[in-house]
Amino acid sequence: MALIAPSILSADFANLERDIHDIEKNGADWVHVDVMDGVFVPNISVGLPVVRSLRKVTKLPLDVHLMITKPIRYTGEFVRAGADMLTVHVEADTEENTLACLKEIRALGCRAAISLKPGTPAEAARPFLPWCDMILVMTVEPGFGGQKFMADQMAKLRALREMLREENPGCLLQVDGGVDPQTCGVCKENGAQVLVAGSAYFRAPDRAAFVRQVQAEK
Repeated sequence: MALIAPSILSADFANLERDIHDIEKNGADWVHVDVMDGVFVPNISVGLPVVRSLRKVTKLPLDVHLMITKPIRYTGEFVRAGADMLTVHVEADTEENTLACLKEIRALGCRAAISLKPGTPAEAARPFLPWCDMILVMTVEPGFGGQKFMADQMAKLRALREMLREENPGCLLQVDGGVDPQTCGVCKENGAQVLVAGSAYFRAPDRAAFVRQVQAEK
């Protein structure tokens, strides 16, 4: 069964606790939190205070995706704020600092992940595989919700699946961007185990049914 992580980027921020409880009620697995700094991506979203607040109102795992430059400055703080999975971008800093990020995250008892933008090849993940609990493949350009799914990223997903079979078979593969009832199937067919859905989840006429469809094996 696939896991689904609805993204609060598409939630109603005036009623965020209500929407978090809705995610729980509808059977979703994780809560996905997009942190954007307006530098690494052209948008500003939420930060540490929101993660701390979310931790108080849900027992679901918080899947925190840092779309920020030089994330090593804040990784420890996000773990202490309540993140259960913390994702950093390989493009956001040097290889040395990214490795240091992953090691710090895991040393603090949190699961660690890396993310690849659409233009970043699968091979860029290889130096980090031993330290990853998950790899996130972006199927849109990060920064804004509601974008069109980039099907050409499925080749990258397959390539990563092959790498992980040899080097870290327990590592999860996640997809974020344009996941909806039509695209979730192709993501799972190509190796995705965790799917992030923002606008498609919150706009679904039956959110519980949408969750079940994404979680289904096929």
